[in-house]
Amino acid sequence: QVQLVESGGRVVQAGDSLRLSCAASGRTFSTYSMGWFRQAPGKEREFVASITWGFTTNYANSVKGRFTISGDNAKNTVYLQMNSLKPEDTAVYHCAARLSSVYGWQYWGQGTQVTVSS
Repeated sequence: QVQLVESGGRVVQAGDSLRLSCAASGRTFSTYSMGWFRQAPGKEREFVASITWGFTTNYANSVKGRFTISGDNAKNTVYLQMNSLKPEDTAVYHCAARLSSVYGWQYWGQGTQVTVSS
């Protein structure tokens, strides 16, 4: 079982950078993948980025080239570095984890709000 707590969300201006953090606790060494998802008001939740086994990464086309997912094993923390932020990036960002590729995303954090003003 994994517990996730996100932090770092705030109000920024278009073009700014922001780094989100997701602190993991519990069965962290059994984690197969960590990921970031986001949900804007009135929109469906969408995939943002993921990292598998600490080195394989995937990104949504909308954030590719602007966002970077990374992890710090010593701190049991995964990060989402967001550069060149756009108003369209405004959403609640959730951290997620899964223990294998067989099942879906099993554990979710409470979310952190990112607001990008124009």
